[in-house]
Amino acid sequence: MKLNSFVVADAHKCIGCKACELACAASHSDNDGKTVGTVETPIMPRLFLVKTAEVTVPIQCRQCEDAPCANVCPVRAISQVDNKIVVDTEACVGCKTCIMACPFGAMDLVPKYKDGQLVTQNVLMSETDNGLVKKEVVVAHKCDLCIDQPDGPACVRACPEKALELIVPKQVKKKRNIEAVDNLWNLVKGVFD
Repeated sequence: MKLNSFVVADAHKCIGCKACELACAASHSDNDGKTVGTVETPIMPRLFLVKTAEVTVPIQCRQCEDAPCANVCPVRAISQVDNKIVVDTEACVGCKTCIMACPFGAMDLVPKYKDGQLVTQNVLMSETDNGLVKKEVVVAHKCDLCIDQPDGPACVRACPEKALELIVPKQVKKKRNIEAVDNLWNLVKGVFD
């Protein structure tokens, strides 16, 4: 069995610079490296920097093995693909059930864009100061571990303080097993020295 990897943040190292948010948004952007003045879609990171008086740390999806967001999705728009929990934005109806189910607050709803254009609904209208307009389509939005990036999550690579780390459970377990053996060996060796 292969467990899902996830990104964890060290609050002691995070300086709140938001480089992780920018890297995330850029890696999922359709902008293809355009300059700031030519960006047509909003910047929408898939992680959220939280700042309080005591701590600054990004919040992002933990890629849960028994993902509450996927379990409650009425249209099954959230699934596991290549050991990552991902949202199928074509299937998502924007019901917000996943937001309510996520214990980490890592889910969000954002306007859907396709080819740089805001996608609107066919029938449902929204009242604005300018009258009735077609209502925008909104979809669930969360960390997907930069599924299309061969070098892994952009946030981890971009953090100047190395506060973010990609956790691969099998590697962590192996490392901790080796540390436990070393500690036990040193303890036993100390008794017989």
